[in-house]
Amino acid sequence: MKNVTNDFKVFMEESNGVGQAFMSTVMKISEVSALEPKTHELAYISVLAALQMVSGLPFHVKQAKELGASLEEVKSAILVGTPIVGLRISPSFAIAINFYNSETPSENTNN
Repeated sequence: MKNVTNDFKVFMEESNGVGQAFMSTVMKISEVSALEPKTHELAYISVLAALQMVSGLPFHVKQAKELGASLEEVKSAILVGTPIVGLRISPSFAIAINFYNSETPSENTNN
């Protein structure tokens, strides 16, 4: 898998099929989503930021960028949760900007 963390790779390879089942569910949710793919990615980024799951940001920021999301859209997606979760989003904000502006997100983000 390209542009995912080493932790996620290990999960996919060593979880006795659980990783594959998880990805099947993720793909089904994307498939039936009424959201356009870019909007779906931006929503995913919002949830990751709100939950402080920063290890998933490099992959999903890159996906959003490839789907045509601007840096301003990525930042706005992260800021959506601020009224609810407060400054918990601040680490995500910095990470997303960094990875949006880099050519290849690091695969070693393990936060």
